Amino acid sequence: MTNVTLFSQIISKLDRSKFNKLVKEKQTDKHQKGFSSWTHLVSMLFCQFAKSQSVRDISNGLRSATGNLNHLGVQRAPSKSTISYQNKHRDWELFRSYYFELLNSLGQQARFKQVKFKIKSKIFLLDSTTISICLSLFDWAKYKTAKGAVKMHTLLDYDGNLPSYINITDGKTADNKGAYDLPLIRGSVIVADRFYNDFYLLNLWDSKNVFFVIRHKENLQYLTLKENELPERTHQHILKDEIIELKNQTSKDKYPKKLRRVVVWNEQNQQTIELITNQFNWSPNTISELYKSRWQVEIFFREIKQLLHIKSFVGTTQNAVMIQVWTALITILVLKALKAMAKYNWHLSNLVAFIRLNLFVKIELQKWLDKPFEEHFQKQETTIQGVLF
Repeated sequence: MTNVTLFSQIISKLDRSKFNKLVKEKQTDKHQKGFSSWTHLVSMLFCQFAKSQSVRDISNGLRSATGNLNHLGVQRAPSKSTISYQNKHRDWELFRSYYFELLNSLGQQARFKQVKFKIKSKIFLLDSTTISICLSLFDWAKYKTAKGAVKMHTLLDYDGNLPSYINITDGKTADNKGAYDLPLIRGSVIVADRFYNDFYLLNLWDSKNVFFVIRHKENLQYLTLKENELPERTHQHILKDEIIELKNQTSKDKYPKKLRRVVVWNEQNQQTIELITNQFNWSPNTISELYKSRWQVEIFFREIKQLLHIKSFVGTTQNAVMIQVWTALITILVLKALKAMAKYNWHLSNLVAFIRLNLFVKIELQKWLDKPFEEHFQKQETTIQGVLF
């Protein structure tokens, strides 16, 4: 039996030296008022793990852990007003930078088995999700006349199913506009839905030697230059494989090169899916399977919305929202690393629920991850006193 809580052991997985280095660079402890950046991080991670609904819940929850705060690197539980103040004023970019620092270390542990492609290209899945919020409270998050929202433009690494890039904007920003600042890796492939069928953007990717597989819009105007032979006995879901060029002059000015068009039959939804790509060497089935893998980004959005505290916010300023989103991403990264460490085959939803129930219980983390349903408490030895007479 250990003397440290489960939450403390999870927090110990974070590299504090890297965090302190970022704090020093960004000077986020300059006006801390007794509430350091590390305490702020621990408080917001507690918000995510415990799914606290308000700053009062965060403050009271940490206060209930009296005697265990030292193991968290926290001197005392913060008040709700202190959390609110720092959520409003401490630079949210600290938490974003720390997420990417952790991604380089914990992200390697979080990798899991995926469908392996024969191609050598690094695969990225691109999509966005909208989080609706109240416009009267979040007046900076413009979306519709009487509705506010923030949008997460996400580039997901296929190998670890974790974001390698996120751009958070207001709800009015179009999907393709939120993708112009993507970090592009030469030789990689980006898979996306029809909302990214922006020929100027696709030409930009092509000029950087980045491949793309995009579902094109139904009104695409094109000329067929060549039809490739289809496989006779295998992959009968491939309906067409052809080389095309754009017919509309405006579109052609934006993307003057040839494209490959692959049409696939989706048996599950009983519909055809029309794809365009700038990769002419891969098999049409590989193109089809790449687009099918795009579903992983939808699963990621479902996980982060259902399992973590991201659909409502404990602060109303843009800075507070950004901090909560980035600490949620740090949390999902830690959770996936824990799942990878465990011998037990956890479902992520079960792992989150079990941690939430046992947050301040003193159990050895690795043993609990490996064998969650076994007794982990040492039984006290009972001694039988001999008869004196």
